[in-house]
Amino acid sequence: MADTKIFLSESEMPQAWYNIQPDLPAPLMPPLNPATGEPLVPEDLLPLFPMSLIEQEMGMERWVDIPDEVLRIYKLWRPSPLHRAFALEEELGTPARIYYKNESVSPAGSHKPNTAVAQAYYNKQDGVTRIATETGAGQWGSALALACSLFDIECQVYMVRISYDQKPYRRLMMETWGAQCLPSPSNQTEAGRRILARDPDSPGSLGLAISEAVEDAASREDTKYSLGSVLNHVLMHQTITGLEIKKQLAIAGDKLDVLCGCVGGGSNFAGFCFPFVKDKLDGQDIRFVGAEPRACPKLTRAQYRYDFGDNAQLTPLLKMHTLGHSFIPPPIHAGGLRYHGDAPLLSLLVDQKLVEARAYYQNEVFEAAVTFARTEGHLPAPETAHAIKCGIDEALRCKETGKEECIVIGYSGHGHFDLASYDAYLRGQLEDVDLPQETIDEAMKDVPDITWPR
Repeated sequence: MADTKIFLSESEMPQAWYNIQPDLPAPLMPPLNPATGEPLVPEDLLPLFPMSLIEQEMGMERWVDIPDEVLRIYKLWRPSPLHRAFALEEELGTPARIYYKNESVSPAGSHKPNTAVAQAYYNKQDGVTRIATETGAGQWGSALALACSLFDIECQVYMVRISYDQKPYRRLMMETWGAQCLPSPSNQTEAGRRILARDPDSPGSLGLAISEAVEDAASREDTKYSLGSVLNHVLMHQTITGLEIKKQLAIAGDKLDVLCGCVGGGSNFAGFCFPFVKDKLDGQDIRFVGAEPRACPKLTRAQYRYDFGDNAQLTPLLKMHTLGHSFIPPPIHAGGLRYHGDAPLLSLLVDQKLVEARAYYQNEVFEAAVTFARTEGHLPAPETAHAIKCGIDEALRCKETGKEECIVIGYSGHGHFDLASYDAYLRGQLEDVDLPQETIDEAMKDVPDITWPR
């Protein structure tokens, strides 16, 4: 019997991140300055980011060396194991070979520290003493709180209100690592106060929490802003996961056919699949399938156009799949997948038909999560459960066709702090949300009508 877990030694860990931009099948449309409508120049981003990260955001070098200090911290949990899901295969009766890349082994319990540690390092090098950020489900906030504690940087987190209420242990995790965590919308910022005046019971959204964090950072000399997804440099930091998968599949003597991952802003999915995209462009038969909630269907129902990354229209305009920056998604339990837009790099690949997308209801996602937990033992986060549902569907397709395909699932994080959502599912209290088209249409009315080049 083949090994259940495929490990790499620390010396085999990738030493550089992969930047997909030189290998894109079409040009990436530039981010636009919200004040001028013209393409951003590096200086436009200096109020929010250190120059080293701005250079990574706009850089065209295919490989970017990982600093020694970042590698040292990565080794607290990396390389992460690639598991063969033998028990799940048997349960499904599929001829497919199912693997899952386990990013839940990080101290914060998800893939997010891959970029949080890198961003904290570059901010520290630039003399930054305080970072403001947002978080949806709390995985990003936890990761940045961890990273900031390791580099002695103050951390301010604005957590989407519905997740703040649903997941108190994520907040406690952040506070244990020294961060301050506020529910968003809050009374701390103009953006938050404006929403609370209109809707005191607002469940919040990632777009709104981003507005608060950006406003916070822009208003203080000692503070920079940090984002856990969407931006090019964030996705690049995450490619260490896909690069490890390549090495691990080679050890297993296997070859990727299908990669399934969940999609919120796009960082975890991009990290898993970007290192394989060049292989697909070079003719290898690989499929990438992004799974999202039907309650927030950015890739399956949204338009591909320029929009703001936040509710208050403070961020640059990005060409992406968007439901509209004013969109407030239903308060489903997969809080990390409730962002209104997707990463420009990932959106481009979807537009180019290199990446497929699939949307699921909450109950079918949790059904898949329970099946996984009762076979493989690991309890996935609600976000991760979307990837598992997708992987199970692909394995059942192989059962029907008889094809012995290699399926890799991006296991982006554990669900140890999400037990309230499992309780709701097991009690039959989860609501399946079908988002009305008129809700999307209403939010899209606020999206600017911009094309580039003009």
